Amino acid sequence: MTTVKKSIITAVCIALCVVLPLAFHAVPNAGPTYCPMHIPVLLCGLICTWQYGLLCGLAGPALSSLFTGMPPVAYLPSMMVELAVYGTLCGVMMELVKTKKVYADLYISLAVAMLGGRIVGGLAKALIFARGEYSIAAWATGYFVTSLPGIIIQLALIPSIVFALMNSKLIPERYPKAAKA
Repeated sequence: MTTVKKSIITAVCIALCVVLPLAFHAVPNAGPTYCPMHIPVLLCGLICTWQYGLLCGLAGPALSSLFTGMPPVAYLPSMMVELAVYGTLCGVMMELVKTKKVYADLYISLAVAMLGGRIVGGLAKALIFARGEYSIAAWATGYFVTSLPGIIIQLALIPSIVFALMNSKLIPERYPKAAKA
């Protein structure tokens, strides 16, 4: 995929980081529950490589906070760390994992990124952003219990979106079929 195409996809994903939370925040407490900003960052990392995923993970929440006030500035730094790790790990894992099965590659990459981002995000909160005020119980509740619907949505939706984009030839196939003679 060309740099221009990756840049355009990344820009769309960053825009979705601003727009999707607006739609979800019409429902009370929907942001922490459904994690709408995670979806475009994870997609960007899976589709465009780790550098673009990292950019999307940093720029998406920053621009969303700037334009809409969501996430609030108090939550912004730890959220930027978490989302940057999501985008980066998705891209790195897609480079490393080669099972010859697209869905397996996507699910492995997605699961590692989702777990890694939650761990690093929790560590960043505990050690830097909310030092002394953050516990393992708060981490488990915030990153796993409260966001369980979002986790389910991400696991159900994201691999299907990537697969559909590949099938429609909007992004290159991961394992192109050999040309028929």
